[in-house]
Amino acid sequence: MSAEIREPGLDELLIFIRDARGFDFTGYKRSSVARRISKRMNDIAVANYVDYRDVLETDAAEFSALFNTILINVTSFFRDPDCWAEVREQIIPELLEARPDGQIRVWSAGCSTGEEPYTLAILFAEILGEDEFANRVKIYGTDVDEDALREARSGTYPATSLAPVPADLRERYFASDGEQYTVNNDLRGRVIFGRHDITRDAPISRLDMLVCRNTLMYFNVETQKQIIDRYHFALRDGGYLFLGKAEMLLTDSNRFEVANLRRRLFRRRAGDTAQTPPALPPIQTPIQSELREVARRRRLRDLTIEAAPNAVVLVDVDGTVSMFNDLARDMFGLAATDLNRPFQDLELSHQPVDLRPMIEQAEAERRHLRVTAAERHLTNGSVEYIDVLLQPLFDDDKRKVGTALTFVDTTTASKLQNELQRTRQDLQKAYESLQSTNEELQASIEELETTNEELQSTNEELETTNEELESGNEELETMNEELRIRRGELDEARTFLSGVLSSIVAGVVVLDSQLRVRSWNRGAEELWGLRSHEVSQQPFFSLDFGLAVSHLRAIVEQCRTSRQRTGPVELAAVNRIGRKITCSVACSPLDDHGEGVVLLMEQLHRS
Repeated sequence: MSAEIREPGLDELLIFIRDARGFDFTGYKRSSVARRISKRMNDIAVANYVDYRDVLETDAAEFSALFNTILINVTSFFRDPDCWAEVREQIIPELLEARPDGQIRVWSAGCSTGEEPYTLAILFAEILGEDEFANRVKIYGTDVDEDALREARSGTYPATSLAPVPADLRERYFASDGEQYTVNNDLRGRVIFGRHDITRDAPISRLDMLVCRNTLMYFNVETQKQIIDRYHFALRDGGYLFLGKAEMLLTDSNRFEVANLRRRLFRRRAGDTAQTPPALPPIQTPIQSELREVARRRRLRDLTIEAAPNAVVLVDVDGTVSMFNDLARDMFGLAATDLNRPFQDLELSHQPVDLRPMIEQAEAERRHLRVTAAERHLTNGSVEYIDVLLQPLFDDDKRKVGTALTFVDTTTASKLQNELQRTRQDLQKAYESLQSTNEELQASIEELETTNEELQSTNEELETTNEELESGNEELETMNEELRIRRGELDEARTFLSGVLSSIVAGVVVLDSQLRVRSWNRGAEELWGLRSHEVSQQPFFSLDFGLAVSHLRAIVEQCRTSRQRTGPVELAAVNRIGRKITCSVACSPLDDHGEGVVLLMEQLHRS
């Protein structure tokens, strides 16, 4: 072991990174991970691992820079074409012959930005045809890098990345937008991306093929063995393991046979009866509990700032920027390099209002200050209105430690307020003009006054109406009383129906007249994995979940037109845990006026 690896604090730093961000590098080759961490430390002039951990605790952006240094995302479409030719000509036909009617399950582990699983999808679609491919093949792409997975899920790549893709395949499976290409929806829909750590998480099971190319080489021998154990568990008998050219599997011939050594293709031997995936033992150190608690608190603080509904910037007592959330990044164009910069060097320190003297005032007076509707002129010529709240921060000893700046975009409200003020002024002028007219126009004046009162509040409108219809006052009071009683009954009925809706095991989805989601009950959440707040007011036919909602448009339109119950229809679907099911869907009108529909979704069986 080198002196660099023996440097105090490396194990504690790796455990802190694992507990704070969920990236477990303890099983990586120590020489490699130590060298890459040292490179990052040299870039920011940090002397040792202990000091670098302090940097990570205070600078959330440094985690991203470190992960980009450690995680080498090297991939491309049809990387090593001769290997993919072997997969196309030999492996895939053998899999289809072995399972002529069954579903084919493929896992691309360490998929980076997604080129590899999309390559697999193209090959299967070419051999099976797009319709049969959509019905029979499911491809999983996993990685530990969330940034890489976001790119993979988008399915959008520059033209240079598609250079290895033959022109006919590029035209068939990608849509061009200038210099960008996007995977078509049919192909994208059969690839499921998710975060997965092959050293810690349970493997995907019942696989016909597992692709993990040039990933194992970054781990030490012990971790490689444990990962191979998991891969062996994940594959069916006869399933293929496709490794990278830098990796071999020569010492495990009792469990894997060589299919093509040159192409690094191996096949799982039949006969192993293991039922559970092996688990990697956790690393225990005397300070692990303390590190976990520190990491948990720091993560909680970071999440609280990020989850804030408004842009937040924290300025340290020495006048430097110590933290900001994503909303602040988007609103003011901040970058990771702006952390630890003097606040006065940033444009937002004096735009839309000079905040520097106000920060000093808030700290000196030890109270909150607020700026209302400050105008911010954007480069495109438009104007934003922003409320700024300055909150001085003090520790337990009442010593000032900094200032929290909260920016609230009130552009819409301010514009509405200005418009309302102008409307009021216009109405006042109209009212004064009407007062100068003769008695013959008095009825018109009263009508305009009534209209003006309607704009103010419903109560004033009712008072004016009651004055004009004084002779019918008793009748109106009786009617109002009946309405109040009926409203109470309606509220009770709504509460009762809400309770019934939430208790229904089946999925119930209520759509409004625009076919947007109005209600999404607990049964729908359990069936599809989407929460009510995620789909509320979203167009139903634009939702992407385990049910092919486009197949429901006919019965929904029929229900809206006939205002009678339609269905049920039975559709193949995939529930929230990825299992194929048959779903029965019935559609009923919400009312007699075509204002919406109610969809009842019931799982008939799993396949």
